[in-house]
Amino acid sequence: MNPREILAMSFGALLANKLRSVLTLVGIVVGVASIIAVMTAISVIQVTMEHEMSVLGAQTFQVQKWPAGGFTSDAERRRAMRRPPLTLANAAAIRSQVSTVDIVGSEIWDFGFTAEYHGVTTNPNLSIVGGTPEYPQNNTHYVGLGRNLSPIDVRTGAKVVVIGHAIAQKLFPFVDPIERDILVDHRKYRVIGVFDEKKSALGGSFDNYVLMPVTTFIDVYGLKDHQGFARSVNITVHAKSPELMNEAIAQTRQVLRRDRGVKPAEPDNFDVYNSNSLISQFNQMSLGVKLASFVIGIIALIVAGIGIMNIMLVAVTERTREIGLRKALGATRGSIRTQFLLEAVVLCNLGGVVGVAAGFALGNSVALFTKFAPHVPMQWAVFGLLFCSAVGVAFGLLPAIRAAHLDPIEALRYE
Repeated sequence: MNPREILAMSFGALLANKLRSVLTLVGIVVGVASIIAVMTAISVIQVTMEHEMSVLGAQTFQVQKWPAGGFTSDAERRRAMRRPPLTLANAAAIRSQVSTVDIVGSEIWDFGFTAEYHGVTTNPNLSIVGGTPEYPQNNTHYVGLGRNLSPIDVRTGAKVVVIGHAIAQKLFPFVDPIERDILVDHRKYRVIGVFDEKKSALGGSFDNYVLMPVTTFIDVYGLKDHQGFARSVNITVHAKSPELMNEAIAQTRQVLRRDRGVKPAEPDNFDVYNSNSLISQFNQMSLGVKLASFVIGIIALIVAGIGIMNIMLVAVTERTREIGLRKALGATRGSIRTQFLLEAVVLCNLGGVVGVAAGFALGNSVALFTKFAPHVPMQWAVFGLLFCSAVGVAFGLLPAIRAAHLDPIEALRYE
């Protein structure tokens, strides 16, 4: 018999036992769908997170007092709190001594403020950043209307601000905001620019902050926060080229360790990170979830495979006379073995296709309830179907061998 006839007979056998085939498919569908759903959901989150974390760009890294990934223990938090704050002098040292960088910016952040214009007030969740003219380029958030901060603004401590797109929409829905005075935290500032809209799928505040000269920020708010702790400067550093990124980070660390008096045997008293390091941290965090879902899905598929093997053994018993008749008419052991193997593989892959579709749908349901972009990780679909084929071969082999080795005379006499 040629392969097409064997495949047609395999489909015919499955269609002849619809209920049994459907019940057998359930285990495969659940196993594949569980893997694909989790991997798809993580991929949806991962693609969005990678986009969000790429805010620094390919050539920019940031130096700050606090670990970018947060604290993993109380001991780590206490160690970070004991670090001295980064200063504008540290930024100046990087600017003058690191040969592989060309743009060095400084930022000081504070949170929980309002902005007001002619009686219209924003919600009290506005952020204020005292920054330098390098802020837009180093944070890939550019000024779309008006102008950016200038070196003169920083040098003179000018009372000017560049406002986020959401603030402009709230306070100036029908008028041009440029050169108008607003109240930020009940103090008057002149609006000189508006940032381009930059939405965040994570609900972040890309459009809900004001940028003022860092010197103005220090004049108004000082170098200590509301609780009396010293404010630390975030330093953004732009390497001259992507190829120089690692060298720029190494040189920056060397300059800061010397400038901050860190002894050779002591660890850094600051953190350096870029977009790639943030993405790597997220991937590391999600690795455990991926492994757990993978193991659970594999277990489900193995259980389903055992079910398929039992079903196929029952099918061999039920079709003993059919097998004996086919052998009497000249069917070889190879063709019978191939038919039963194909039935198991076809059954597994039918379940795999349904499971992949269900997994994609379930995984992308994350995007329906968030602002995340849908994503279909096709490599996992290929893996799922290949693994289904492997399950079909592995657990269909014993029934196929048993069917192929039936004695035709005994099989014909079977009732």
